Amino acid sequence: MKIKYNFATETVEIEVTDDWGSILVDLDRQEYNNNHKETRRHCSLDAYNLDDALFPSDVDVLRDILKAENDKRLHNAIAKLEPRQQKLIRQVFFEGRGYTDIARAEGLDESAVRHATTRALKKLKKLL
Repeated sequence: MKIKYNFATETVEIEVTDDWGSILVDLDRQEYNNNHKETRRHCSLDAYNLDDALFPSDVDVLRDILKAENDKRLHNAIAKLEPRQQKLIRQVFFEGRGYTDIARAEGLDESAVRHATTRALKKLKKLL
């Protein structure tokens, strides 16, 4: 059996036994199939990371979607509170202000601010 090898500058033809010829033909077919399979992929194998995932494993899309939905529900519930309660929730939880600071700024007792915040949280919990 004769096998042809095409190089950039020349083509070489060699004579081999039928056993070796069938092995070489089979290897060439396997190489062609692998190359063909690789070129038909929608993305390169280089896009995969070490844990064979197309996307990096540190990105959790579902968690991000659920967080966005929960944030939206929370803001909608806060919008249903009375304006005074909205302001307290915003100051304590979003701005990080303490009860003492809020009480001093509004001329109230700290316990009054704490109780008003607790009532706002209870109402918020019911709305959620």
